[in-house]
Amino acid sequence: MSQIKLINMGFGNIVSANRIISIVSPESAPIKRLIQDARERGQLIDATYGRRTRAVIVMDSDHIILSAVQPETVAQRLTTKDDLSEEG
Repeated sequence: MSQIKLINMGFGNIVSANRIISIVSPESAPIKRLIQDARERGQLIDATYGRRTRAVIVMDSDHIILSAVQPETVAQRLTTKDDLSEEG
């Protein structure tokens, strides 16, 4: 059985680490277009709780997740062993 690793995205939001393709900053024009396209397709998940978007997480399901946590923080949580994990 493969192990499912879960990442805390802040504010009680948890994402499957195995499904993350990239974690990027929302500042560039191409990323802003990516966000808008996902919004129009109904595949945008806003997990910022009204705060400023600091990281954009691209998932393998074509979903885009907006997070108020810095990309470096999310990446660090990907590499630490004390994240929420369960056997799957």
